[in-house]
Amino acid sequence: MPATRPSLCLLRLSALGDVTHVVPLVRTLQRAWPETEAPLHWVIDKAGHKLLEGLDGVRFHVYDKSSGLAGMRALRRELAPCGRFDALLQMQVALRANLLSAFIQARRRIGYDRSRSKDLHGLFVNERIHAPERIHVLDAIGSFCQPLGPVQDEVAWDLPVPEQAHAWARAQWPDDGVPTLLISPCSSHERRNWYPDRYAAVADHAAAQGWRIVLCGGRSDLERRTADAIAAAMQAPVLDLVGKDTLKQLPALLARAELVMTPDSGPMHIANAMGSKVLGLHAASNPERSGPYSDRRYCVDRYDAAARRFLGKPAAELKWGTKIEFDDVMSLVAVDDAIAAFERYRSDHGH
Repeated sequence: MPATRPSLCLLRLSALGDVTHVVPLVRTLQRAWPETEAPLHWVIDKAGHKLLEGLDGVRFHVYDKSSGLAGMRALRRELAPCGRFDALLQMQVALRANLLSAFIQARRRIGYDRSRSKDLHGLFVNERIHAPERIHVLDAIGSFCQPLGPVQDEVAWDLPVPEQAHAWARAQWPDDGVPTLLISPCSSHERRNWYPDRYAAVADHAAAQGWRIVLCGGRSDLERRTADAIAAAMQAPVLDLVGKDTLKQLPALLARAELVMTPDSGPMHIANAMGSKVLGLHAASNPERSGPYSDRRYCVDRYDAAARRFLGKPAAELKWGTKIEFDDVMSLVAVDDAIAAFERYRSDHGH
């Protein structure tokens, strides 16, 4: 491993969960060369930047996905003063990200192994990581440090959450000892989303055990409709914070929850990074690959049942990373499954 850190540019645009997975890699690189003052450069999208702005030791370069080729040329001009990077870590295989990478000058262009490649990824890299296929997304991203010398043997986030965001989160409900179940019901992939009446049934069960119920989410019409439907189906009271937080306040909000119930989503991974436990709802995706990294004990896993029903084979026979995003796939996650996961959490933590 070189005595000083090479000049590095990271490319990972989205989504929120995946940019959260990149932060441990940043921390690994910083630990490997603690005396290096030069920033890491990271090409990221607008939403990811809103979440991670202020991450120490990182200079962000924001690419607006709607800007197309003109935005790619603008990025090249912005990076010109940096000269040619020693290495580009190209951590996204989507065609747009692959094309964008061509506008970044770098001697070494490190990309994914062939099993994870698609959309002409191999044409834009000259080195590949070597990682086992059947590992979590975060560990695959962490493998990008190995061609440079370090090994990611510790996973740490320390997300940049300002005190004002924590103050806002503290103001939303009192510190009265009542445990809080925070429900973030929507993913960016609609077919991963569970059903409002089922969320409501689990929420009412938790409320009957003395828990506070909080809803959170973004400002889309889908998230608003989903939250309204959950609240309408519930018997217990609910604190509705959907559309009221910012991406800087979201991590602080998730950190205040005793337990976060959500499908495979950005908030799942942000909650995990903030140290909260997650009741994940999985059928469309494999929790062993994309569930909450630190602790999957409270996840509902119906991925194998989905593979058998919709693809005609067990999950063990699918290519790693296969998504099963069919209509009604989430119907395989029953209310009793989620209640059982909730009760496992209560049993483990004395609630």
